[in-house]
Amino acid sequence: MPTTAENLARWHQHLATHSHQQLWDMLHPDCVFESPVVHTPQVGRPIVFKYLASAGEVLGGEGFTYVGEWLNDRSAILEFTNVVRGIKVNGIDMITWDEDGKITHFKVMVRPLKAINLMHQMMGEMLQKMASQPA
Repeated sequence: MPTTAENLARWHQHLATHSHQQLWDMLHPDCVFESPVVHTPQVGRPIVFKYLASAGEVLGGEGFTYVGEWLNDRSAILEFTNVVRGIKVNGIDMITWDEDGKITHFKVMVRPLKAINLMHQMMGEMLQKMASQPA
C-alpha cells in the first residue's frame, strides 16, 4: 500500500509532465470530482479525467504553485495559488486515495469570487474543446 507521500509524489510528477496517461492511470474507475462551479459531483474516471486535464490547462500553467500541504493517512489538502488573466486565484485541492494509490475523490475549492467566475468561464471553454476532440 503506497503512503500518502508516495501518492502525492506521483501527483506532483504528473503536474510537472502533464502526462494524460499518467493522470488516467492514477484515477480509480469510480472516482468522484467535486468542482467549485458544478453543483453535482462528477462520477467516473472518464469525466473526472476531463475535468482534471482541463484544470491542468486552465490553472496549472506557468505560475501555478502549491504553497501548503497537509497530509493524512490516505488523503491530502494542497493549497495553491496562481495568477490567471490578471486575477489572483487561491484554492485547495483535497485528494483521497484508496489502498492501491488510486485517486478516489478529488475536491477543488477556489476563491475569491472573481477567480471562481473566471475558472467557470475558462473551464467551460476547455471542456467544450475537449469534447470536440476525438477520444
